[in-house]
Amino acid sequence: MFSHILRAAAVVAATVGVVAPASAQLGGSKGTTMIIGFGPGGGYDLWGRIVARFIGKNLPGAPTVVVQNMPGAGSYVAGSWMYNIAPKDGSVMAIIARDAVLGPLTGAEGARFDPLKLNWLGTPTTETNVCIVNNNASVQSVEDLYTKTLIVGDTGPGTGTRSYPNALNALLGMKFKLVSGFPSSSDVFLAMERGEVDGICESLDSVTGKRPDWLPTKKVKILFQGGAEPNPHVDAPFILDIAKTDEQKAAIRFLYAGQGIGRPFVAPPNMPADKLKILREAFDKTMKDPEFIAEAKKSKLDVEPEDGEHLANLIKDIYSTPKDIVEKVGKLIQ
Repeated sequence: MFSHILRAAAVVAATVGVVAPASAQLGGSKGTTMIIGFGPGGGYDLWGRIVARFIGKNLPGAPTVVVQNMPGAGSYVAGSWMYNIAPKDGSVMAIIARDAVLGPLTGAEGARFDPLKLNWLGTPTTETNVCIVNNNASVQSVEDLYTKTLIVGDTGPGTGTRSYPNALNALLGMKFKLVSGFPSSSDVFLAMERGEVDGICESLDSVTGKRPDWLPTKKVKILFQGGAEPNPHVDAPFILDIAKTDEQKAAIRFLYAGQGIGRPFVAPPNMPADKLKILREAFDKTMKDPEFIAEAKKSKLDVEPEDGEHLANLIKDIYSTPKDIVEKVGKLIQ
């Protein structure tokens, strides 16, 4: 199965010109490539393109950063390609799903990479996940989720759109019904507008960025929020407070651990230390760039960055989670 995934990724890469020749130099005339692990239109695509637009001027030679989408399996295809195929000369970086980090730990099919060996560049923001519903859906509260079925869109394994509803069904007894096959959250938003699905569990910045009128006009409602801690700007119950037992709370903490990872940017493993240093410093400088910050705010994205070392340490903590919790949650999010 994995060989098919990698072959497909290699074909995509070759088709769009992603596979950089061995002679490609970091910051050289041939430029740098930003891989986005999802199709166009979603929150990861938006963040990836904004960072790509500004990070080049902070790299040696100010190269043009070419964006290429490599969707598939909730960004497992992109993560696996970065780990196994991508050149290690600093000419390629990527943005992958925050929850994809849990894939190898839980034994998810297709997650053929080791997050402890990948080189993390940083995240432009930390995340709050919200489960939203149309204002005409039968489910309009957390309490309704225990007695009525909520049909939500799913953008693939390794993403919160699938893992959170699936796990909460089993852990808390909620009644989510998933509809799969959507390439990105933007496609789910369209399906919500058409009445094909009732909701989605997605990052708050993706909702406000792509549908800025939804929350202010009450076209949709937030049922509850999840993350490393409650977002004071979100008037909705916090998922950890909904859990009743210590076991449920421990499992939910692990389930939502990826929210602290935000929108992670990553480089291949085994890179020369000097080239990794260049990429990390360029990322950090970009996060402080007034033009980048203004562009993010224009797209209704909050810039609350963490650096690569912070992400690497956070991932180490995640991978030290007790085995019984990992196994329990891992079975629920595959």
